Amino acid sequence: MSDTDSAQDTRPEAPARESMEFDVVIVGAGPSGLSAAIRLMQQAEAAGRELSVCVLEKGSEVGAHILSGAVIETRALDELIPDWKDKGAPLNTPAGKDRFLFLTQGKAIPLPPPPSMHNDGNYIVSLGNVCRWLAEQAEGMGVEIYPGFAAAEVLYDDNGAVRGVATGDMGLKRDGTPGPNHEPGVELHAKVTVFAEGCRGSLTRQLISRFELAADSQPQTYGIGIKELWEVDPAQHQPGKVVHTIGWPVSSDVYGGSFLYHLEDNQVAVGFVVGLDYTNPHLSPYDEFQRFKTHPAVRPTFEGGRRIAYGARALSEGGLQSLPKLTFPGGLLIGDTAGFLNVPKIKGTHTAMKSGMLAAEALFEHLSADTPPAEVAGYPERLKDSWLWAELKEVRNIRPSFKWGMWGGLAYSALEAYLFKGAMPWTIAHAHADHETLKPADQCPPIDYPKPDGVLTFDRLTNVAFSGTNHEEEQPCHLTLKDANVPVEVNLARFAGPEARFCPAGVYEFVEDAEKGGQRLQINAQNCVHCKTCDIKDPTQNIVWVTPQGGEGPNYPNM
Repeated sequence: MSDTDSAQDTRPEAPARESMEFDVVIVGAGPSGLSAAIRLMQQAEAAGRELSVCVLEKGSEVGAHILSGAVIETRALDELIPDWKDKGAPLNTPAGKDRFLFLTQGKAIPLPPPPSMHNDGNYIVSLGNVCRWLAEQAEGMGVEIYPGFAAAEVLYDDNGAVRGVATGDMGLKRDGTPGPNHEPGVELHAKVTVFAEGCRGSLTRQLISRFELAADSQPQTYGIGIKELWEVDPAQHQPGKVVHTIGWPVSSDVYGGSFLYHLEDNQVAVGFVVGLDYTNPHLSPYDEFQRFKTHPAVRPTFEGGRRIAYGARALSEGGLQSLPKLTFPGGLLIGDTAGFLNVPKIKGTHTAMKSGMLAAEALFEHLSADTPPAEVAGYPERLKDSWLWAELKEVRNIRPSFKWGMWGGLAYSALEAYLFKGAMPWTIAHAHADHETLKPADQCPPIDYPKPDGVLTFDRLTNVAFSGTNHEEEQPCHLTLKDANVPVEVNLARFAGPEARFCPAGVYEFVEDAEKGGQRLQINAQNCVHCKTCDIKDPTQNIVWVTPQGGEGPNYPNM
């Protein structure tokens, strides 16, 4: 730099980032990432090899950002840690008899549970607690786990291959400049980087674009799952009870349904899932969930009880035909960031874990080669030879069939399950990406949602307080806009501002702009529960979710 340049630029130089070297870096301490780490160390131990494995977790602790129903199928866990019972895995409540109800506004009509929803041998769990236990097993084998560090940037080598990730800077001011407590991020270099970010991972989204991983796939489709945990009157508690519903309160053209799972300690997990391919911009998934709890067949469960936790998370629903290419130079995708959810089962933990295990087996073989190739080619090969692939192939048409509405989807699902047993030779295509499905607001009926009563039903901000969500306000907003004019000029004008309704945390609201007149979009980023719905459903794809400071966001207890 010349003297002239020095005189012109008086900004202090950013401190150089420190770096750490590992054989494998895993981004995300969910079921898939932890299963991959454990399987890697199991193989290293069996082979008598040293292996350095690091897991980054953006939540304040492992499990802080994990949210699922959850009824867990133990098939993958049985393979990974056969003696999990003796080791104290927190699977304490065996699932009991399944109930499947079709709801009208005032009635609950029992239906035979589909074969995919039979839960004999499964367990009702807090998935966050399961992940905390898996982390203990991984650390006991030598895996290094760093909670509170968000992977914010993918690093590439001179040939364009992934060489690791960098964590985000801490202590930045709102304008992006270093504050008084600024700490630069750390670079974590690896021979292979495994992305296990969960649904709609922010780095995964960049990788899919950069390496064109979705070029041969159908569009990924998503749902938003909204959940509350209740402590109920012991008289209403039936440990192991599993209830699923379809129908009311959503209309028949909306893919949606509920779950009620009775855990131990008088706790009941209740949630509602809405497919994000809905067309009416007036629809609010959050308010549909609140309305659901008022049904005569549901309300009695919660009378005399109290809500103790709240959260929301998007889930990948596209299935087999929406899986992207899973490998690229220097890295690979596992778990729900790739899209391994079995939608008809309403289960993704066992599939996520299995994908991580298969990836680890291929990865260990890859690292053992004298001259490893650029990509871990053995991973997709192992997948296609596994029960995971067979399971997803059998149900690949169920979710896409609901593009014909609830009755069309149910009819097709019954035909496939009972007559063809999943052996149909054709594949049904998804109609559209979720952000493309909204109709103009003036073409859709408004929806009148009842006001919350504060006892059974709650407003968004009250519920967010039960998610443990926290963000430092003096940092760059992690909900970024490509064009600040689009929310008002397009989304508000054409779609009546759907951001204010599809977000389950009250992050987006349109307020009066006293200076310019009219309205403006206000982003309350501190409320964000990291569900990623905005990044998915925004009709103009103008909202881009990026990671805030590590350790921030929700802190889910027992969810």
